[in-house]
Amino acid sequence: MILTDTTILAEIANGTIIIEPFKPECLGTNSYDVHLSKYLAIYKNHILDARKHNEIEEIIIPPEGYVLQPGTLYLGATEEYTETHRHVPFLEGKSSIGRLGIDIHATAGKGDVGFCNTWTLEISCVQPVRVYAGMPIGQLIYFCVDGDIQHNYRNKPNAKYTKRTIKPVESMMWKNDF
Repeated sequence: MILTDTTILAEIANGTIIIEPFKPECLGTNSYDVHLSKYLAIYKNHILDARKHNEIEEIIIPPEGYVLQPGTLYLGATEEYTETHRHVPFLEGKSSIGRLGIDIHATAGKGDVGFCNTWTLEISCVQPVRVYAGMPIGQLIYFCVDGDIQHNYRNKPNAKYTKRTIKPVESMMWKNDF
């Protein structure tokens, strides 16, 4: 079941959903719009290695915007910090973003109960497109869970993305044993 606007507001009032900053005009019928922060990143190396720490280079979007290029994976971040303590958050791109040929996540659209942070975006585009800090980039949709949760994300011993940040976070795959 997807939460409606009135239920999202009730959960915010209960403290089970936190969105900072919260802007009432960003609340949709059953979602909340999130915005692109001024921080982007690209990997320093052209060839990435899943077993190694792949370093990133930071890009700050200037006031006149930044042109994304096809064939490059950009890591972005949302301006909004969120916490979700009783629901599963899903991040989807806005249709207006898709119509510009921008995809905001390669595979990681689902968060976990207990995720508390800004969202790192895995941005790609099909043709050059100029983006701006503060532009609407996606929408959060909240789903109810059925049953008790043994370990929420924030308290899992192997959770890799728990350090609070306002910048995109590179892959931590290298921390897995494989």
